[in-house]
Amino acid sequence: MASFSDSDKLFYSKLDDGVYLCEKRRRAYFFSFFTEREQMLAQRHLDSCGFHRFAFFGGYEAAERRVLGLFFDEEEAFPVCGITLSFRKSDKLTHRDFLGALMSLGIERETIGDILVEDGRCVIFVKSEIKDYITSQLFKVGNAGVKLSEAVPDDLPQGRGFEKKQFTVSSLRLDAVVAALTGLSREKTKGLILAGNVSRNYIECQNISQALCEQDILTVRGKGKFVINGVLGETKKHRIRISIIHYR
Repeated sequence: MASFSDSDKLFYSKLDDGVYLCEKRRRAYFFSFFTEREQMLAQRHLDSCGFHRFAFFGGYEAAERRVLGLFFDEEEAFPVCGITLSFRKSDKLTHRDFLGALMSLGIERETIGDILVEDGRCVIFVKSEIKDYITSQLFKVGNAGVKLSEAVPDDLPQGRGFEKKQFTVSSLRLDAVVAALTGLSREKTKGLILAGNVSRNYIECQNISQALCEQDILTVRGKGKFVINGVLGETKKHRIRISIIHYR
């Protein structure tokens, strides 16, 4: 029998309330931005309840943080919009700077989606309801002046980006793969896993011998997110070659 934390129970209860309101009002119901873990939990829960008229959207195709929409009949437009902020390239602003500036305005984190930053430009995705407030209140990020525009360019900043890598591992066990990804010894990797610092598909995993598969997503605290993009076969010494996408 599955065991759920109090926070998970509250999350599922909110999902159930959303489904009830969607069907009672006979119109779409939209939540705030969900993390990737919350998206996975929501999809599993809604599928198990037999409610399949839902979708996620975060403002662009590869968004990590996305709004969940529940639909009564046909899909409707998501209340998500983008804001472009321009600043001097010499002002080396980071994701943390922009998030801090938004939070200082009293904005809740759940209403903010992805924040994509490059030299001189940032694009943030937010719930449409707070767009006007941000554009009327945000003039500085840190000590740097910013110019806001509601236009979202076709070429988005790459954000933290990603890197494709290949590794050779003794097996597809969790400890073997994490050791390869982090460069730690198997013993230190075991401690990392048992301490709850490793998640598989956004669920904490403390089973060091857990078998992994293609498309599994590993999150290692302090090291980033890794996707097993492919299992490429065996070497002559019967070790396994894997392809990894590392999100920095």
